Amino acid sequence: MNDHNNSIDLENAMSTTTMTMIQALRSAMDVMLERDDNVVVYGQDVGYFGGVFRCTEGLQTKYGKSRVFDAPISESGIVGTAVGMGAYGLRPVVEIQFADYFYPASDQIVSEMARLRYRSAGEFISPLTLRMPCGGGIYGGQTHSQSPEAMFTQVCGLRTVMPSNPYDAKGLLIASIECDDPVIFLEPKRLYNGPFDGHHDRPVTPWAKHPHSSVPDGYYTVPLDKAAITRPGNDVTVLTYGTTVYVSQVAAEETGVDAEVIDLRSLWPLDLETIVESVKKTGRCVVVHEATRTCGFGAELVSLVQEHCFHHLEAPIERVTGWDTPYPHAQEWAYFPGPSRVGAALKRVMEV
Repeated sequence: MNDHNNSIDLENAMSTTTMTMIQALRSAMDVMLERDDNVVVYGQDVGYFGGVFRCTEGLQTKYGKSRVFDAPISESGIVGTAVGMGAYGLRPVVEIQFADYFYPASDQIVSEMARLRYRSAGEFISPLTLRMPCGGGIYGGQTHSQSPEAMFTQVCGLRTVMPSNPYDAKGLLIASIECDDPVIFLEPKRLYNGPFDGHHDRPVTPWAKHPHSSVPDGYYTVPLDKAAITRPGNDVTVLTYGTTVYVSQVAAEETGVDAEVIDLRSLWPLDLETIVESVKKTGRCVVVHEATRTCGFGAELVSLVQEHCFHHLEAPIERVTGWDTPYPHAQEWAYFPGPSRVGAALKRVMEV
């Protein structure tokens, strides 16, 4: 178990501010722009406009147009430029406006960004962070709602993380910027302003009412390879990340199942130790994510649990995911793995 307070820098431990995830991400970039002159932030509408979700609002005014600036509508050019910057000593923090837009940059991400260290025998590195809002939540349909994490986790040389709260968002982003490896930093849009629990027919609780919205004002990091147990339990282990962390917690409460919910945070490298320890304790496992089911990251999780915990399992592993279709506009809530579907899976594994 990783206590979210363990990584706070002690000099800032008593100075905190209540933040949304948007504010926490902005604070992380602010801290690193001030600490390291080699950090640059750019992307489409990132400079003057402050980003489509306002995550970089005010940073260009504070640090100038040479360090926070706009980029043309060319994802391949944006990432390729960042690879070159990183090779020559800068630490670019690049925003792809929506995760759905990464496809034109695929060659730069896989062939250059991920493999530069290997290809140069360590002479060059790619210390860049690629920020991408992902998942549904804005009725963006098939071109603004995808969750492509599995496309990155299988690329050797990339780290892939996805925060679920403001505290982790800031700490993980700072750690990503300081990391000498390229990091895919996925940001669930549904969580920007509150911990959405899947009940779309009621208001989302604001972050101000959640304990993980208390964010240190200065520098701190969250490890890039550690999961967090967000709800201890003994009956079943739920492996999840991003928005579905809160869906899983609510499903456990509504069904009365004593579920242990693990927020993976880092999808790769994966905190296998925490996963295995939990599954061996509970004997049951449910995997929950928003992405499509077939070949989704959940398939890898199921395989690893089966491989490492087979003799401890008391029931088949369940998966609750998005459907194998493009994200539908009119049927967004039918596609999204909400608390009723997660709750049904929890009940099924407990009936075996």
